[in-house]
Amino acid sequence: MITIKNNNEIAKMRESNRIVALLLHKLESIIKPGISTWEIDQFSDDLIRADGGKPAFKGYTVFGLDPFPAAICTSVNSCIVHGIPSRKQILQEGDIIGIDVGVYKNGYYGDAACTYRVGKIAKETERLLSVTQEALDRGISQARHGARVGDISYAIGSYVKAQGYFVADNLTGHGIGASLHEDPLIPNFGVKGKGPRLKKGMTLAIEPMVNIGTNQVIENGWEFFVADKTLSAHYENTILITDGEPEILSVY
Repeated sequence: MITIKNNNEIAKMRESNRIVALLLHKLESIIKPGISTWEIDQFSDDLIRADGGKPAFKGYTVFGLDPFPAAICTSVNSCIVHGIPSRKQILQEGDIIGIDVGVYKNGYYGDAACTYRVGKIAKETERLLSVTQEALDRGISQARHGARVGDISYAIGSYVKAQGYFVADNLTGHGIGASLHEDPLIPNFGVKGKGPRLKKGMTLAIEPMVNIGTNQVIENGWEFFVADKTLSAHYENTILITDGEPEILSVY
């Protein structure tokens, strides 16, 4: 069921997303060659709790897997999403790392992601990040009252394809609110004018995941990898459908 949020609920979502956005901003200063993904997770856990939130991903369960063990997802290079932080995974010059953050506070969730450069990265890697960010922006621009989910999906998928890249199979955005994952699903490719109608008060997490070499993925427990081991980037924002321009809730 797709939920429409009232002003009180939206205010609570602004707060949880404020913490998400603050963390993603703060991570800019600590993501450098030599840091472990475990250290990034510990920093994130501490910041979220210090601001009165709860890491939404820690302990999250899906059928067939152990509860997710960390506060954030740390997806390095060919890991698309849901990378598990580790003391053994040390970031190297030229890597990229996608950080996905969820925060629960006052009964409502915030969710966003950003892909970070580790030191200086190659030009082709820089282009991947630029295309993925632009795909997110194009998707968000279609999130308007009266439009349809397929308008968002088409804006993302058609742009990514035109740039010679691939959206990852079977990985989508989603509704968000009192639950971390709500209806509707927001695919990263689709057909204009199809899918559920968008209405003022809906809150959505839009999140293109873009691969260089193939749309095919390999699952390893929680983690999803590009099948041909090429690079993947991930950007996400939680947005509110209004009677005009969409409002980005997870912005610093």
